[in-house]
Amino acid sequence: MKLVTFTIAAGREARAPAPGALVEGGTQVVALPGFSSVLEIVEGGQNALDRAHEALKHSPVVLNRRNVTLLAPIPHPPQMRDFLCFEKHLVQAFRAIGKNPPQTWYERPVFYHPSRFSVCGPDAEVPWPAYTERLDFELEFGCYIGRPGKDIPKARAREHIFGYTIFNDFSARDEQTKEMAGQLGPGKGKDFDNANAMGPCLVTADEIGDPYRLEMAVRVNGEEWGRGNSRDMHWKFEDCIAHASRSETLHSGEFFGSGTVGNGCGLEQMRFLKPGDTVELEVEGIGILRNKVVRAGMQA
Repeated sequence: MKLVTFTIAAGREARAPAPGALVEGGTQVVALPGFSSVLEIVEGGQNALDRAHEALKHSPVVLNRRNVTLLAPIPHPPQMRDFLCFEKHLVQAFRAIGKNPPQTWYERPVFYHPSRFSVCGPDAEVPWPAYTERLDFELEFGCYIGRPGKDIPKARAREHIFGYTIFNDFSARDEQTKEMAGQLGPGKGKDFDNANAMGPCLVTADEIGDPYRLEMAVRVNGEEWGRGNSRDMHWKFEDCIAHASRSETLHSGEFFGSGTVGNGCGLEQMRFLKPGDTVELEVEGIGILRNKVVRAGMQA
């Protein structure tokens, strides 16, 4: 199932966000009565997912996707972790700034916590941060935790994945470069309004099947800037889940990002976005996540 969170206009007011599912090749949205949110379905596990399938069959509300606004599948995830799972990206990004990759990356899956309050959905505009001249995109996908757990062994970690979505970790590279010298990770290089674009849907794990065979591509204004495949992940989501859950409980709805696929950002090419650019991330089996970066004062 391809779960979404959507709103529709009611006169001059937008109705409260509601859970639904994409059908008919993503051209229609079917409301899922009986649920208040996609997060409720994730928290409810297989039983809730079974009820969502039944609701999908009998829902009286079927909408044209063009008549709704899709938000991020879970607009405010309970927690977010973004890992760096692709070696090619690691090597090429560090080479671009004249440094060698850290040895610690080969010893454990490293991550930082993006701001869950900076999440936006497909087609949302991303305001250009006033303090950067090097705004970048990152072609990623990620998984949502379904069943909670602590000290989860790698061999059982796949059982805790509910589904997947696309993730664009917009980054102010000039600010990030300065911050990383402080050895506390990215701050304002990653944290600004709508920096964490996600969507267009949450595809349940049963529908994706093997997550390590997915073609991934990024286009800027229709021009392809990069392409890769999830098979190249050095650290798999199972590694990330086992690592993060050591002496810590993971909760339903938490999001784990894959980090950027090789060739999946402008930094690797020393080529950056301009105000007004539209970025499209496409991941096989999930869809297309499209966002436009807009400097203050620009015409929409």
